[in-house]
Amino acid sequence: MINLKTKNLFSLFLLVGLLFLVILFSIYVYIINKEISSLYLTAIIGRPLIQKEETSLPKPITLMFVGDIMLNRGVELMVQKYGNSDWKWPFSKIEGYLQQADILFGNSEGPISDKGIKVGSIYSFRANPKAIEGLTYAGFDILSVANNHIFDYGREAMEDNFLRLKGAGIDYVGGGFNEIEARSPIIKEINGTKIAFLAYTNLGSEYWSAKENQSGIAWLDDKIVRDIKMTKEKADIVIVSMHFGEEYQSQASSEQKYFAHLAIDSGAHLVVGHHSHVVQKVERYKDGLIAYSLGNFIFDQGFSEKTMEGLLLKVIIKDNKIKELIPIEIKINKFFQPEITNE
Repeated sequence: MINLKTKNLFSLFLLVGLLFLVILFSIYVYIINKEISSLYLTAIIGRPLIQKEETSLPKPITLMFVGDIMLNRGVELMVQKYGNSDWKWPFSKIEGYLQQADILFGNSEGPISDKGIKVGSIYSFRANPKAIEGLTYAGFDILSVANNHIFDYGREAMEDNFLRLKGAGIDYVGGGFNEIEARSPIIKEINGTKIAFLAYTNLGSEYWSAKENQSGIAWLDDKIVRDIKMTKEKADIVIVSMHFGEEYQSQASSEQKYFAHLAIDSGAHLVVGHHSHVVQKVERYKDGLIAYSLGNFIFDQGFSEKTMEGLLLKVIIKDNKIKELIPIEIKINKFFQPEITNE
């Protein structure tokens, strides 16, 4: 009788214990579910469940412009004598700085070719095709071919120059196999900003102008108004290169001012000039900027201090606008290598 009561009591305690555990477990599940629900509500109300990293603002765009680049004559002799015939050598003192540019622009004085026959004066230039190795090493993206030396070895050398630059991945502007190409812009898009480049010259002969079915250069005349306005419809920033003015003159001529102002009035944001072989002033005109001459960049004109100086123009673009223009002084050493002297 005692054993039966004991067994029943034990069973009762066991049943009560199990019931208690079930109740505790139910309370635990309720609490956990409540906490999960609370966290979920906090997540969807307070912030996204999967957080995205904040998109950083677009980096400023850095453009760099240099003046006349002549890779023949004394420059080539220095490459052979002191540079072990390595065409990287003329750029070796400044290459590291140039590499900071998103776009690097210069004026190529004369064709880079081994073709053609000299048709110009004793001051005729034609660079060794291997010179392109130096230009790519320095990081050049665009070269103006609109200048008074591009025809020094005739149309054959000029056209060969176009093909060699294109083959090396360097864009040329201000010349082409027909008028449309010669007067059309090169447009680069960086971080959503479209930057257009045009190039012209009125030095040499107007007969060198590209025609409908004939190669040549873009002649600097009043037709730039049409070109610039059409280009502005396609780009946020319009930059015009002009090979103009008088050699060795430190003051811009009235003709230079006329065409530079005409470009800005037509919608250009920046005009960059060269040809004088010496530096001329940088000015603001209305809403635009003009550098009348950047002087020499690589040249063998060691006969004067002024011709061994130049400007590297650094341009900073933010929010589809030119925010800063920084003229950086360079000097060309006795080996005809440009070096930065003052930023």
